Amino acid sequence: MSATVNDLKTPASGDFFASVTDLVREDMASVDRCIRSGLYSDVPLINQISDYIVGGGGKRLRPALHLLCAQAVGYRGEHHIKLAAIIEFIHTATLLHDDVVDESELRRGKDTANAVWGNAASVLVGDFLYSRAFQMMVEVDQMPVMQILSDTTNTIAEGEVMQLLNQGNPDTDEARYLAVIRCKTAKLFEAAAELAGVIGGVSEPVQRGLANYGMHLGLAFQLADDMLDYAGDTRELGKNLGDDLAEGKPTLPLIHVLREGNEQQRTLVRNAIENDGLQDLNLVIQAIKDTQALDYTRERALAEAQMARASLDCLAPGPAKDGLITLTELAVSRRS
Repeated sequence: MSATVNDLKTPASGDFFASVTDLVREDMASVDRCIRSGLYSDVPLINQISDYIVGGGGKRLRPALHLLCAQAVGYRGEHHIKLAAIIEFIHTATLLHDDVVDESELRRGKDTANAVWGNAASVLVGDFLYSRAFQMMVEVDQMPVMQILSDTTNTIAEGEVMQLLNQGNPDTDEARYLAVIRCKTAKLFEAAAELAGVIGGVSEPVQRGLANYGMHLGLAFQLADDMLDYAGDTRELGKNLGDDLAEGKPTLPLIHVLREGNEQQRTLVRNAIENDGLQDLNLVIQAIKDTQALDYTRERALAEAQMARASLDCLAPGPAKDGLITLTELAVSRRS
């Protein structure tokens, strides 16, 4: 049965996320302390840039996901705090590198680090965060943990290169695009969930269920992001509408127009992707509306969210499992 908009709730995303993080509030505070400690360097510029981007107002969804999964499997140790910080460091490093590659100037309503300090400093501090994450992995001293995280960082890098190859290419199809976001975005969600099962010592089926949950949640999250780039509010998004188009990224709404639109619509979108056509943004948005591209993208996001929720059947009922279910709703309903 196909997904519908009514299959998931649509509350305000800010309050919604707070209701989930309340379940792991004390652990999140510990993660924040671990992040602040791990960021320290004898090089002042590293401290300055790291603090700027890590303290930039993000929801820290991926660390919260890991903590909730750890709670859901009954983990009682302390490794989940360090792993949540590692996950945030990896995510932050990718943001720094992404903004340089995409020549972005705005993130979360603030100037990007590369806009303030330049590309070289941003890339090198991103490298610092990656290397610090691996130092902290060694401290956890579990080979399966290091295997998952090293595979994850490698997969993310592959996704970045795949996205670069697709940039400005209107012939990118849905399968190729989904392969990119599976590597670039969903893989870190998958790792965050799976690692909780590893440190919790759960059975292989439960570990695999957590990994599948994270992967589908990440895909739903990114597909919703695709919609927001053409239908969101700039003030809430903290970035400009049409940024993906300006960067020549053929995301799913555009791919749908190229597949389902008339000749005029296809020509418009093809030219916009090839030529960073922000001057035609209003016409592109109209073509997206006329072909129901956002509805299609939302249906795909809802389907991924439902698969994520189904993957949680491996867990016993409880508040943490309820929180993970709530995250599947947040992934699709958020406004930023």
